[in-house]
Amino acid sequence: MPQYTAFIFDMNGTMINDMHYHELAWFNILVKELNAGLTKEEVKLHMYGKNEELFERVFGPGKYTKEEIAAFTHRKEGRYREDFLPELKLIDGLDTFLAKAKATNVKLAIGTAAIKDNVDFVLDNLSLRNYFPVIVGPEDVVTSKPDPEVFIKAAQQLGVDPANCVVFEDSPKGIEAARRAGMKAVGIASYHTAEELANDNVLCVVDDYNDAVLNGLVF
Repeated sequence: MPQYTAFIFDMNGTMINDMHYHELAWFNILVKELNAGLTKEEVKLHMYGKNEELFERVFGPGKYTKEEIAAFTHRKEGRYREDFLPELKLIDGLDTFLAKAKATNVKLAIGTAAIKDNVDFVLDNLSLRNYFPVIVGPEDVVTSKPDPEVFIKAAQQLGVDPANCVVFEDSPKGIEAARRAGMKAVGIASYHTAEELANDNVLCVVDDYNDAVLNGLVF
């Protein structure tokens, strides 16, 4: 693998293995409280992009007001953080991988659909802020993944050409967003299979950051 000058990380499912907690929290809100009539697998398929977009996909436009969606989202995210906090840790090997990347002057950013409270929850509890001078979240973009906006903005703020960036992602839509941004990707198989993450921009798919195939990315 060639050396790249910037790594852009999705957060949920990519830096931390928390997607099953999000799935349960969404299932409790959408199905148990709001009677959406979805299976857990169907809930999983809707878990991408901004939260208001999720509500529109599930219920159609105009079913709930922005204020109602904000209230449901606030309760969902609070429930997720409370449940996941005892399990909060980086995916295996990521601490060493980040330290090695920083030591070799690879620029680092986060490009995520996670709301700011959830980003703060991870970065502050795991003391990661010093690694990520650039964080692009849903409040910074008009269109969510698979649109490439989040990754293009991250590259711009890092001052790096998209062709020199590698995106780390756990979702097919995130990997497609990286492809549309002109970036290579590494798939993290925490929530989706390698087959689901397949795309022509994928350098490799790994279970965690201890995989030796990643050694060629940093020197």
